[in-house]
Amino acid sequence: MRHRGSSKIKYEHHMIQGLRQLLEQIEPWDEIKSIIPGQIRPTKSHKSLMLQARYNTQTGVKCLARSGSAVQEVFIVSSNPEVFKERLARFLQ
Repeated sequence: MRHRGSSKIKYEHHMIQGLRQLLEQIEPWDEIKSIIPGQIRPTKSHKSLMLQARYNTQTGVKCLARSGSAVQEVFIVSSNPEVFKERLARFLQ
């Protein structure tokens, strides 16, 4: 695990189960400048962790992570959102 002071991941918020480990795996990607986990909300149950790119934002990509009965927004600050989305899709296959 990387030291929080040098991490691209903002650890101010709680994360749903399994999300931290997944984000730490994609954190070194060059196209990622910062990872900002957001609000956690209840949702329909999912058996395993899922991370899905939803749409581009002014600074990168908004993703949704689902695990158990929770969903969490994850904002990816990226210099190249399209490359990030393609790489994420391959990584999650």
